[in-house]
Parts: sequence; structure tokens; C-alpha cells
Amino acid sequence: MSVKQTWMKQEAAEAAQIIHHQFEQNALLMRQLGARLRATPPKLVLTCARGSSDHAAGFAKYVIETRLETLVASHAPSTSSIFATPLRHLDGVLFLVISQSGKSPDILTSMRFARQAGAYVVAMVNDALSPAAQEADVFIPLHAGPERAVAATKSYIASLAAILHLVGEWAEDSQLLTALAKASEPVRAAFDADWTKFSETLLSARSLFVIGRGITFGIAHEMALKLKETSGLHAEAFSAAEVRHGPMAIVESGFPVLMIAPQDAAAGGYAALSEEFTARHAQVFSSGGPFPGAYELPTPKGLHPLILPLCQVTSFYACAEALARARGRNPDSPPWLKKVTETH
Repeated sequence: MSVKQTWMKQEAAEAAQIIHHQFEQNALLMRQLGARLRATPPKLVLTCARGSSDHAAGFAKYVIETRLETLVASHAPSTSSIFATPLRHLDGVLFLVISQSGKSPDILTSMRFARQAGAYVVAMVNDALSPAAQEADVFIPLHAGPERAVAATKSYIASLAAILHLVGEWAEDSQLLTALAKASEPVRAAFDADWTKFSETLLSARSLFVIGRGITFGIAHEMALKLKETSGLHAEAFSAAEVRHGPMAIVESGFPVLMIAPQDAAAGGYAALSEEFTARHAQVFSSGGPFPGAYELPTPKGLHPLILPLCQVTSFYACAEALARARGRNPDSPPWLKKVTETH
């Protein structure tokens, strides 16, 4: 399969332009929503999402908690859809839904329960005609356009950008908003970054770790998922703070490790962790390094710390698409998977 024939590669390449378009199109909406949240600050943000969108929600947790000092928790949609457990006492709670399709029945049921319990429901959804977009108190369009590959790429990056836009307006963070307005250029450059050394290492691999922490923890989970989906690799994501507690026991000579480092206080333990992996003769790759013993993957320097993860995941998507093809798989249509998973 040639590079030009994969939707995954084409859609991931569109992310930079989507970030720019979304920022312009949602400017007034986000300004108004940010003003409302400042005037009536929520006592809690409750996220509701599945799959890649839940990985975006993990990113939102760290951004909101560190920038707005507001607690963020994750709602388990199954408690609404399977157990039919009503939600109670959600007055003053921001119920943040993140969804590509806006059609999953369990997400929709959770939204209805949340509204009945008094929550303010905001939905970041790619499909403006979806039930989730129609039923939310505020609908934030992702503006990613149709996504044909089963593995989500541009809609995930669009979700991260929408989260940053919301937080920037809510916190009146001019530096973040300025950085987001200019983010399309570094994201476009990140798509062309050469991560071939990493993909070549994974050609015959069967398992690997992806390490993140703080704002890159959800990114690490997203990367692990994509390696499972597109290349059939058993990839597991761990926090840099927790991987020593058990998982390290299976690391042996030649074991691949991808370390996705943030550019903030959470990066502090990465150097020592890299040394531990290399002492076990693991094959360590890093984005956001350099770290002792690790091969440093091309990663933009000097960016706003909240913009960098968008670049890291964009570089990874291009790498994952090429890896899938090299392993003889079709990244657009992984076996047994479909685009919309209608979980009940």
C-alpha cells in the first residue's frame, strides 16, 4: 500500500490546518464560555468519554487542575447505561463530554442523567448533527471534518486543541492563547519529523511500554492504543511515577520503551528512569529529552509546554502509520474494528 493511499496519513497531516481553523471558528464561542465559567466557577469538572476521547479527557484533567485549580474527575458511562444509576447533586458541576461521533448510547445516557442532576453539560464533538451535539447546553465543534480511517488522528488532536482553547479563555491565559493561535506551524513541522529509528525497532517487536506523566499521560495512552489498533502490538502506557512498581519486572534486553516527556515540573524523574531502563538493556526512545541512554527523537524545542504534546502525538501518528504498513497491515481498517463503537 503506498503512502498516498492511506486515510490515516492524510488525516493526521490535516491536523495543523484544523487547529488553525478551529481556533478562528470557535473564538467567540470560547470567549463567551470562558466568561461564563469565570462568573460561575464550577465546583468540579466531570469528564465523560470513551477510547481516544477519554485519552483527551486525561489531558484535560491535568491542564484544568494545574491551570485553574479545579478538581477534575472521570465519569464511568457504564454506571448510567448498564446500571441505570441516576446521578445526583451535580448543581455547580461542569459535565464535559468529548466524543468524535457523538452517537455512543452510553455517553448520551450519561449526558441526560447529568442534566437531570443539574450539571452544566458542554460537549466537544466532531459531528455537529449528532445527538450529543444537539443535547448539550453548549456544543463545541471540533471542526475536524469527516474521518475515514478507523484509527482517530485529526479528531484527537482537534480535541486537545479545543481543550486548550477552553482553558485559555477560562483562565484568561494570553500566553496560552497566543501559542495556540500559532500552533499550526510547529504541528505541521512535527508531522514531517523523522521517527524512522523508532519504527524500525518495532518492526519485529511484540510488546513495548509508552511512558508519560502529567499532561503527557493521556498522550501515552493514546499512543499505546494506536499501536494496538494499527500494528497489532501489545503496547501499554504507564506513568513515569508508577512504572517502577511492578511493570519494570518484565523489561529485559531489547525491550522497546517510548518516553514522552512534558516540558514542566513532571519531567523531573525522566532522567533517572531512563537510566533504569538502559541498565536493563532496554531500547529507550525519548521525545522531550535528552535522557541518559535514550535515543532522542526529533521534537520541537522552545514551545509553550501545553502545545508540545500536540506536536508529539502528531509525529507519532505519522510514525505509527508507516510502521503499520511496514508490518503488512492496513492502518485505515484494522481487523475486527469499526469507526463508531456503540457501547451500551
